[in-house]
Amino acid sequence: MKASVLFSGGKDSSLSAILLDRFFDVELITCNFSILPIREVAQEAAAELGFSHKMLKLDNEIMENAFNIIVKDGYPKNAINYIHHKAVETLASDESVNIIADGIRRDDRVPLLTDPQIRSIEDRHGIHYICPLRGYGRAAVNMLVKQYLIIEEGLSDEVLKADYETELREVIRQRIGQDKISGMFPSHIQSRVTGRVK
Repeated sequence: MKASVLFSGGKDSSLSAILLDRFFDVELITCNFSILPIREVAQEAAAELGFSHKMLKLDNEIMENAFNIIVKDGYPKNAINYIHHKAVETLASDESVNIIADGIRRDDRVPLLTDPQIRSIEDRHGIHYICPLRGYGRAAVNMLVKQYLIIEEGLSDEVLKADYETELREVIRQRIGQDKISGMFPSHIQSRVTGRVK
């Protein structure tokens, strides 16, 4: 049975894929808007992990709405959660997809679906939504990452990753300027998988 794992090339989605590999035929899915050339980032990470990989282009209207949300709010939480919800909805509408998984941890606030959103998607599309890391906190994830993955880490604006935030940042940079990004996005560390521990 196939599990479609939403994949950013980072440690959380990579670890989720590894955890699911014992039970499912894992396929990594990277959602994007073709704003930045992130395909190569995701493909390289997927190849290092040894999983098949696909790109799923999301409707540009989703990014437009997310841009309006972040400009109105002044912070990224609701905009990124909106994109994630629409990404899961888009993938769930593919009739060949039965199981969707992601790398959301217990302590994540972004991206995150509510339980009613999950139940609605599952009921309407007849799919199963799985969060393999939902019971794991950051420290437990980092312990597993050290054992199974080789990663590059750095600040969000330094590490090119295939996630929603990367392209949302670029849209903000293009439309309202680089200086607005630091005011909207809190500084945090991102990861990109560069290998798998043999």
